[in-house]
Amino acid sequence: MDYIDLHTHSTASDGTFAPAEVFALAAELRLSAVALTDHDTVAGLEEFLAAAKDHPECEAVPGVELACMLYMREIHILGLFINCRSAVLTEFLEKCRIERAKRNRDIFLKLHFLGYDLDLSMPEFGGKELDAIGRPHFARALRAHYDGFTTSQMVFDKLLGHNRPAWVPRKLPSPAEAIAAIHAAGGVAVWAHPVSRDTTERAYLTRACRKLAAQGLDGIEAYYSLFSANETALVTEAAARYGLALSGGSDFHGENSANVVLGFGAGGLRVPEQLLYGLKEKLIQRRTEA
Repeated sequence: MDYIDLHTHSTASDGTFAPAEVFALAAELRLSAVALTDHDTVAGLEEFLAAAKDHPECEAVPGVELACMLYMREIHILGLFINCRSAVLTEFLEKCRIERAKRNRDIFLKLHFLGYDLDLSMPEFGGKELDAIGRPHFARALRAHYDGFTTSQMVFDKLLGHNRPAWVPRKLPSPAEAIAAIHAAGGVAVWAHPVSRDTTERAYLTRACRKLAAQGLDGIEAYYSLFSANETALVTEAAARYGLALSGGSDFHGENSANVVLGFGAGGLRVPEQLLYGLKEKLIQRRTEA
């Protein structure tokens, strides 16, 4: 059986592998397809797609990951098979970058008043602009320049996580806006990592799937690095109920998530190639209706 990975990140957002390196690793691991889905940016896609030209055995899927707010909870929507030059998507992403820059400025300020002085010139920020960094960059900088943090998770637990002292909420678009931007870019919209173990998931999943399906959601991530077999079964059941295609991916970030390996997640993840066919059927249907 062949396997795929439809959820990865590169240095274009908060990963530590360059876009071409993400593809090269996928080809080395003999995956039959890999998607690059950086946060709120398509800046790495041209390099990613160029790296795939001489490797027809591994399909490169252009993607993006968009953060949204649904029922007072942040969720993420993946756009797969997108046209990265879409004017509608470009405008949507520019608004996201403006909000990301505002949030990052506030995080810098909160950390300063807490006694942690960081700035963009530090190598951990990779020479990126304010609108292109994420909390993993802050975590790496804090680990490098301040004692007491042996892992990035420790940084999140003490400072950067939800409701921690340096937490700053994001102003996020609605899922309907994100889905519309993905469809305008010729792609399919997939709800990423839809459940987590610390909440009452079945009721939320049912309510959210009903609403998102009505807004045009095409698929849902049933295979994910942190999912147990029960969680995969729960999501698969919801997908069947609401006519959603299944997807799956590792959420690979390189060294920023050292326990997550491309294609393998935390060790047990294997996303079957057959899921790609269901997503492509949705893609054909979406483009036929357009």
